[in-house]
Amino acid sequence: MSLSKRLSQILFPVMVMSVMAGCGDNTQNSEAASKQEPSTPISAHQAHWSYEGETSPEHWAELDKLFTTCSTGKAQSPINIPQEKVKDEASLSPVSVEYSPSPVAIMNNGHTIQVNLKNQDNRITIEGKTYMLQQFHFHLPSEHEVDDKHADMELHFVHKSDEGKLAVLSVLITKGTENAELSKLWSVLPSEENKEEIAVPGNFDMNKLLPADLHSFRYQGSLTTPPCTEGVQWIVLEHPVQWSEAQISQFAAIFPHDNRPVQTLGSREIESDE
Repeated sequence: MSLSKRLSQILFPVMVMSVMAGCGDNTQNSEAASKQEPSTPISAHQAHWSYEGETSPEHWAELDKLFTTCSTGKAQSPINIPQEKVKDEASLSPVSVEYSPSPVAIMNNGHTIQVNLKNQDNRITIEGKTYMLQQFHFHLPSEHEVDDKHADMELHFVHKSDEGKLAVLSVLITKGTENAELSKLWSVLPSEENKEEIAVPGNFDMNKLLPADLHSFRYQGSLTTPPCTEGVQWIVLEHPVQWSEAQISQFAAIFPHDNRPVQTLGSREIESDE
């Protein structure tokens, strides 16, 4: 059994509670993921990691033996997406998103701002496989690059299938008009790390954080935060959404940057649906 698979079996349950945090973010800390969007300490015994200094991404694998995949993995995320090398795949259909207004709670896990779902009524379906939304979180600037360029921010919706597989729906964010729905979250935005979730009044509509066009880039990757577990299905939406400069600045005031550098694509292919 491979190291990443053993790690996945051992760490998965805790990660979901903590990656619902980062997907590169832990569950409680962010891409990420139940095997990790954000995004994340996975347990009380997990080594401290960060995005700067001696605990920054280039040192993650040195901090804890559980993080070895961060340096030895061959299918790591995020990546740069060179559009001229993307393979148009006629057999792929756009991701089917079924989100409904839901009760949510927000927290600052020390790595990102994570929003946890209070129901299991939200899902995506790709190629006949259904994944339930667990949490979503944010990165600044974007973790993925398109043609070697970062977007201002990136949003990771972290999903898990009944079999325990992870799928992250990524939305790139650029400066532009204000997103009114986001204001519901930002009105209770925790500026400091907190262990207790803050309930967001009313229901929150995740659909309003998505672009109208759901065509996407697809590839196999990993969590973008320790333990960098592989086997994650990535769906990076081609079309960005806009937030106001003030909304982006509000996040930047808390996390000036919380993005892992792009990783080597290697022999992997990037496909797009038609």
